[in-house]
Amino acid sequence: EGVFKTKEEFFSKGEDTPRVVLRSMEKFEAVLAVKVTEPGEDAGITSRLERGMRAFAIKVDVSSGVSGFLRPGDRVDVYWTGEVGSGLGGNVMSNREVTKLIEAGVRLIAVDQTANGEATGATIARTVTVAASPQQVASLAQAQTTGHLSLSLVGAEDDTIATAIEVDQQSLLGIADAPKAVIQAQEKVCTIKTRKGAEIVVLEIPCTN
Repeated sequence: EGVFKTKEEFFSKGEDTPRVVLRSMEKFEAVLAVKVTEPGEDAGITSRLERGMRAFAIKVDVSSGVSGFLRPGDRVDVYWTGEVGSGLGGNVMSNREVTKLIEAGVRLIAVDQTANGEATGATIARTVTVAASPQQVASLAQAQTTGHLSLSLVGAEDDTIATAIEVDQQSLLGIADAPKAVIQAQEKVCTIKTRKGAEIVVLEIPCTN
């Protein structure tokens, strides 16, 4: 029981500190505790962060952002695509492009400038904000700087835990690794030629240098 002073502020009976509406509401709709903040609580995304978590923004587009079907409250797996070096023949390095799962089940707390999870229709977002630990923030920042991030939407009832996943072009196409060339050091051989009558004979001798 209470009263709205504005579209955003709601006063419960007996309270003198306003609560802020978190979700869009229809006329005559019941005001539930989950739809408003605690008295005087900030309604920004900071109120949606659990203890020890941080907000981090990820750039997305129509392909990496699941075609606009992301909503605050969803969970996503984050994949990184970029080039990594691999050692061949000692110090020789060659780059290969890989796609790797770097974070699983990350929770979205905002899409673009909205934290309202009840929006309808698909909207192509430019950024999504996730709740992540400081270590995850560092990993995501490094990944976003060095490659391309893609998001995969996790089902609402999915409680499985994604395992380590890494795919490159060879594994994608089922191509076996090319055998590495092994360069064997050849021993130095010293010889001397001598003539025995009309025949020339080649003899091995110890190398002096």
